[in-house]
Amino acid sequence: MKDVAFYIKHLNLIPHPEGGYYKETYRSKGIIPAIALENFSGERNYSTAIYYLLEQGDFSAFHKIKSDECWHYYAGNTLLIHVLHNNKNYECVQLGADIDKDETLQYVVPANTWFAAECAANSRFVVSGCTVAPGFDFADFEMVDKNILSSAFPHQKELIERLCR
Repeated sequence: MKDVAFYIKHLNLIPHPEGGYYKETYRSKGIIPAIALENFSGERNYSTAIYYLLEQGDFSAFHKIKSDECWHYYAGNTLLIHVLHNNKNYECVQLGADIDKDETLQYVVPANTWFAAECAANSRFVVSGCTVAPGFDFADFEMVDKNILSSAFPHQKELIERLCR
């Protein structure tokens, strides 16, 4: 079976600031002008895509972006995506190939929604992908202070403290 080192090497992955490893694989040439976008600081590409690898013991810290983000499962084991919806509901999505065990091959995190990801307890690693539209820009990326997020979601305080940097 292929391991983390194999995927890092063959997909040319580099460390991601929120945890894990990534490689941008697509950035559309088409541009959406700033005037056509609400709540963005400038123009954006139509869409972007990345590979994203997470291994056991690491996590994608709670953050949000200004665009919808579609996650895709590719290889490895189960990824847990923890979503804190704007209506104060919590959802844990299992991204993986065991669709008969309530896993899903794709999931869309809505724009401006706090979320984090980690490998499930029995997972060694997960190779996934993320497609963002309008395209990802680090200007749209926001990490969160765990105390502020815990105040907004007190029932998820333990999870938030564990998955914030």
